[in-house]
Amino acid sequence: MLKKTLTAFTLSFLSLLGSGWENYAAQPSQKMSDAATGILQKMIVESGNVTLDLDLNGLNGSSSLVARPVTLHFAVAANSFLPILVLNDLLRAAETGSMTLIPQNTAGAEVNDPGYGTLPAALHASFGQLAIQKMDWDAPVDLVVRDSKSGLVFFNVEGHQYDYDANAQLLSITGGRLLISKEFANALGRPADAGATVGKISIGAAMQPIEVQTLVNGETKSVVMPPLRGAAGPEAPTLLPGPDVIVGELSGLAQFGSAGTQVGLAVGTDSCNNGDQPLDWLSLPDNDHPIIPQNLYRMSGGANNNERFEQVGQSSVKHAFLALENNVCNLGCNTSGCATGSHLCPGCSDPYSASLNSGPNLGSRAWINPFTGFFPRGDSPTPPNDHTGHVHDGVSHRIIVEANDLNPPFNPGATYFAEAAYVTPHEYAWCQTHPGQCNMYNNASYRQYSVGGGPTNFTFSPLGSTVRTQPAVMAWTSTGATVNQIEPVPGNDGIWFMGYKVTNPVSGVWHYEYALYNENLDRAIQSFSVPLGPGTNISNIGFHAPPQHPGWAHDGTLNDAGYSSTPWAPTQIADSITWSCETFVQNQNANAIRWGTLYNFRFDANQPPQTVNATVGYFKTGTPMSVQIQAPSQGSPTPTPTPTPTPTPSPTATPTATPTPTPTPTPGQITLSARGYKVQGQQAVDLSWNGATSNNIDIYRNGALIATVPNIAGFYTDHIGVRGSGRYTYKVCEAGTQTCSNEVTVRFGGPNP
Repeated sequence: MLKKTLTAFTLSFLSLLGSGWENYAAQPSQKMSDAATGILQKMIVESGNVTLDLDLNGLNGSSSLVARPVTLHFAVAANSFLPILVLNDLLRAAETGSMTLIPQNTAGAEVNDPGYGTLPAALHASFGQLAIQKMDWDAPVDLVVRDSKSGLVFFNVEGHQYDYDANAQLLSITGGRLLISKEFANALGRPADAGATVGKISIGAAMQPIEVQTLVNGETKSVVMPPLRGAAGPEAPTLLPGPDVIVGELSGLAQFGSAGTQVGLAVGTDSCNNGDQPLDWLSLPDNDHPIIPQNLYRMSGGANNNERFEQVGQSSVKHAFLALENNVCNLGCNTSGCATGSHLCPGCSDPYSASLNSGPNLGSRAWINPFTGFFPRGDSPTPPNDHTGHVHDGVSHRIIVEANDLNPPFNPGATYFAEAAYVTPHEYAWCQTHPGQCNMYNNASYRQYSVGGGPTNFTFSPLGSTVRTQPAVMAWTSTGATVNQIEPVPGNDGIWFMGYKVTNPVSGVWHYEYALYNENLDRAIQSFSVPLGPGTNISNIGFHAPPQHPGWAHDGTLNDAGYSSTPWAPTQIADSITWSCETFVQNQNANAIRWGTLYNFRFDANQPPQTVNATVGYFKTGTPMSVQIQAPSQGSPTPTPTPTPTPTPSPTATPTATPTPTPTPTPGQITLSARGYKVQGQQAVDLSWNGATSNNIDIYRNGALIATVPNIAGFYTDHIGVRGSGRYTYKVCEAGTQTCSNEVTVRFGGPNP
């Protein structure tokens, strides 16, 4: 009865509010005379305690008619997200969420209640990772007690009552009966015991508001998001100068379909503005908003299942829309003077559920320059999220993963990590006008998950909290791996990470494992060369890359073919082994290590490791460079690096914009003129040139390549999209060459030359 009553409250209450708590609720508020008016608080658990009174005889299937009681005590983890809605100090609804339980004991290792040792083995094994979960409104039960890691439900809760003390801000849940779940009954080997009552539960929790709305006839008049009492944790970032979008929370990793041997996944993301300036969040067709890629990684292999760290899936990108001003990161959301909805205000957060991130509004990664954040407008001839001309299946545009890369029997002991990032042009534009306030390098976060089910349908449970502002490959360092950040051209392109780990599985054999992760380096990586010392014999040479998405019409790749999945071929000579894909000249869609992807290289050797330099070659532009690793070598490497390719112009292809060092100009070849103006307050520059003879033209702004366009009309408009003042220097060059025009500077807020 209680669940039905609370459900009725929830449905009627939310219908009165009109605008909900999710992005789906971007609808106008209803205005009616009997709609809600007053103060609405959304509250979560600050702290609390839980008591389980169990009958051990009933729990263990004893036929005894005498109860054998045991009382188990738990604390509730601080800031547990089990939200309630309180209107004018009255409890109106409890929302989906969970509370992590912390066993209370004196010895620090075991619970001292009598009979603890006689708990069923499955419950005993999960005792330190139990959670209470509030189920969705249409679930068969309202509350369950489950293992937070495996997801196994031990008890369904029935007959409980909610009570809220507004003065003390205390939530009580009392009178709940603990019923053995069907899953637990099967685990006990007693399926007939499903539904048997084996105890009772009581819950007391101190609540704290995370969002306070003032409502008048159902319409929101103001919103305040107070910081949480108590620190959000040492991982909580502080506000940085400028706009700075990060992934504050990852949640709800789930499967949304399958096709052939693959499954399609998505993970929920809460973005947070870690900066002190509003972040542009202008929906398509505008191209001044974040895009969201999602990735999945697996750590496995070796004696401890941490020998290698591999990417097993990647998604297309979600185009963000309509920022909701929440406070998930506990930064103290400040909407004062901020245009909400079209901007993510300082300290505020915006949620996208896994369902929203699974589609629609997804687009190809190929259109995105991950360093500048640039991509075409939605009303351009080739919009970045165009889906005309192709048919979707259960994995299209989602995190594509081979089912066998998840199936537990094929991956015993493996651990998995979901990763997401927010890439936005506003951070780059701000960096250009505010040197020293460049926040394009901390946009990725990750969270560990366990995998259940299979062989074709999988479930996922989070293990631990979200690790903010770090890519998932950093999780490998906790196992003894080394991961170093590499920035080949500071200020002109992004970063990538060199990871490596050497193990000694048997006497006289060393396993060398390398992982190259490209976070936001637009030029991409084309080759990787490892030096080999004298007398080195290697075997078990390997390579791994995640599945590529198939090409589709208007996906931004050359001839809409998609990116190649051809494995990198190894080439071994006396003193090195080199893996490489095709060069840019050979194939613009080659299987390079593009942004947001991680590739692996490995072998066994008969020589121990030494610190040496490997050689990494780039795909689009830039000379090869040395990076420090460990390898079976006795000195510096001498491999022949792959030369920098010169792209073959193609009037039908517009490669993704690539920031590169400014080429040395050849004066007098091409003449350039520029005109700056504003459209609805936003900066734009018209460029016109003559004297160029190539099919394609590279457009440079402030030394960074922002576009490659056909040399047809000798004209290009740079929609900068920034308001206020600014100074920009332009140059155009014949594509892939150093045949360039004169430089022209355009100033906003001052006279043009």
